[in-house]
Amino acid sequence: MKYFKRTVTRNVPIVKQKDCAGIHRSLGVDHSRVKSIKLDNWDDEQVKKMAEAGNENVNKYYEQHLPKYYKQPTKNDKDVLKIQFIKAKYVRKEFIYPDKQAPYSENKKEGQLFKKGRDRRDYLPRNFIVNSKENCIQYYNKNELIDSIPLDDVNVVLAPEKMDVPNGLQIIFTQNRNTRNIFVDCKDPKEAVDWFTSIRSAKLERRRLAHPASSEEELAQDLTVDFACEGWLSKRGPKKERYRRRWFTLDRRKLMYFSEPLNI
Repeated sequence: MKYFKRTVTRNVPIVKQKDCAGIHRSLGVDHSRVKSIKLDNWDDEQVKKMAEAGNENVNKYYEQHLPKYYKQPTKNDKDVLKIQFIKAKYVRKEFIYPDKQAPYSENKKEGQLFKKGRDRRDYLPRNFIVNSKENCIQYYNKNELIDSIPLDDVNVVLAPEKMDVPNGLQIIFTQNRNTRNIFVDCKDPKEAVDWFTSIRSAKLERRRLAHPASSEEELAQDLTVDFACEGWLSKRGPKKERYRRRWFTLDRRKLMYFSEPLNI
């Protein structure tokens, strides 16, 4: 197999945050129609149709097989998650027909992602495997195993703004009592959300095996957790050296700092 290097241009402008109505409009009238309550005209037939359908009934149909591990976006979530959830629900109809969930619902997912190198800005192709039965995420350089990470120790977040790439994922885990990060870029938005959801699916399967008496609702809580807060702060050294700029991350109850946002 021939491998190619992906060079990422820093400071790529990320698309301005979209609201749900804007995303629906972008789907076209074949999949979705949007009308303003205040700005558009409503005839009696349209009002009657909306009253008969209603959000509850529509969601019962379009979300009848929504997996517990699939993260339903809120207004604070990344655009890539909002857009792909809406497309999955209304365009691809993944929650009506469970067989369409195969890209992220299998016990094992394999594929190529572009991983940020330790000492460089380039993102290099690596083969990744998420395997719930083996309780691991592994990645390879060609056929050489580079690392195997227990799924139970993994958190993953969508991080397009931080990484300056539209389909970026940050995988966080603890190794030898140190926090490690893996930054990967995906070829398209759907792939990014598929990998994100595959990790959540695999983690839920691990919890099912460990706690068979618990409900899926309980087990699906906190499968992945977005950072509570991130940003630059000025930190002073232990010997009262001058303040240095450091990237701080509050991950649940753990406060960490790094020399730069993409520190591995």
